[in-house]
Parts: sequence; C-alpha cells; structure tokens
Amino acid sequence: MSPQPLIEVRSISKYFGSVIALENISMICYPGEVMCLLGDNGAGKSTLIKALSGVHKPDAGQILLSGEEVVFESPRDALDRGIATVYQDLATVPLMSVTRNFFMGREPTLGWGPFQRFDIATGDSTAQREMLNIGIDVRDPGQAVGTLSGGERQCLAIARAIYFGAKVLILDEPTSALGVHQAAVVLRYVVEARARGLGVIFISHNVHHAYPVGDRFTMLNRGRTQGTFEKAEISQEQVMAMMAGGRELERLTEELEGNHGAGNRSSRSKA
Repeated sequence: MSPQPLIEVRSISKYFGSVIALENISMICYPGEVMCLLGDNGAGKSTLIKALSGVHKPDAGQILLSGEEVVFESPRDALDRGIATVYQDLATVPLMSVTRNFFMGREPTLGWGPFQRFDIATGDSTAQREMLNIGIDVRDPGQAVGTLSGGERQCLAIARAIYFGAKVLILDEPTSALGVHQAAVVLRYVVEARARGLGVIFISHNVHHAYPVGDRFTMLNRGRTQGTFEKAEISQEQVMAMMAGGRELERLTEELEGNHGAGNRSSRSKA
C-alpha cells in the first residue's frame, strides 16, 4: 500500500484575463520525496508556487493536504498548515542578525503583557544549534545576515522553515544565484530534509542541480504539463530535451558545429 501524499494538486488552472498561466496541472508529493518541478522561464512554475503557498487562488481544480481538500485564504494560512515556501529572494533582512532573521515574527519572549521582550539568549542558542545541524557553523548568531554567503542564507531560510514545523518545503530556484560549492551545500540539505520525512518541491530550470536530488520530475511548458516521470523512467538528457529550450540548444549546437566545420574547411582550402 503506497503512502498517502502530503500534498496533491488535481487539475489546477489559473488564468489572468486571456493569459493561460496554468491549465489542468496535476502533481503529487509524498513524505520523504523530492518532487522536481522543472521548466523554462514563463513555464508557469511561479504561478503554481503561489497557488500552493496561498498567494493565488486557483480558478479550477483542487489542492489536498494529507487527503483533505483545502482552500488557502492567505500565505499565513498555508504556513499554518505546514507548507513553507523559501522564495528566491529568501525574505531575509541583510542588516538584521542571524537570530532575528531566524525568528522573524515568531520570537521567543520573556516577561508578560507590555513587559514582554525578546529572549535573545534562547534565540541565539537555538539559531546557532539549528544552523549547526545543517552544517553551517555560525560563531556569532548576532552577526548580520548580509555577512553570510548566498548558500548559507539559503540554508538559514530552509532551517527556519523546518524548525517551525514545515511538512512540505517548497524551494523556489534555491541554487540559481549560487556558485558550485554553495549550490552543493544547499543540495545536501535538500537531501537531509527528504531524510527527515518532509515532502520537498524543488522548483528549478537547472536540470544539473535538480536531477541528482530528485525522485520524480514534473515538466511544465507554457502553463501546461508535459508529464511526470520517476527517476528510473527518464535520464537527465531526456529531461533536458523535454524542457522548453532543449531542442533549441540542440539546434544551436548543430549550427555551431556546422559553422566550425565550414570554417576549418575554408582555412584548409586557403592554405
């Protein structure tokens, strides 16, 4: 008997006037799985993220959490139900400390009523411990987030989501602006989140980053699905070919090789 999906999307559609943002999209994410949502710019990935995180209400279709249909009234509603979204801009404040960013809006407090104040000691120790759990040694949790690398800021946002009880973790292009080493740090933590039993929806247009950590792949193209595939069913090269731009890259490669060959022949004839 297969496990119940953490989140399921059934025939979701979203329109903006005459523009088709999403049409008849279905997707499932199970506990302990990385579902990769792939597509080029304009494929509909961002709109689907916003539907899952409570920003947009779908015009048609259903969203189910653990088998129960839900309608999100706001992003806070989705977050309270265990869906945490880490956007590309991370929603961190560079001039605020690591601890302040970790607990933003959910600070531990001391005292009561009008005398409540931020429990900075508890906050610092918790933020430092949770960051260390994912391999980021923050020696001073009071340091500004802007002093961290891009990969460390991504891991801070992911650690924050998991600490506050996320069951489904939606990652919006988490490696797009990172170097090789920093991207590897983030991808390792994606694998760690999967090992903890979370359902991870990994949104990307970079197949080289998504394929190694993904379990299943849903491809979008101009708001429509091109299918969902198990990793054993499809190779990395096939994924690239199916994504918008794959054929264009193949044609470009052929053109460049043709021009290179013609240039060599021209050079030899002159010689």
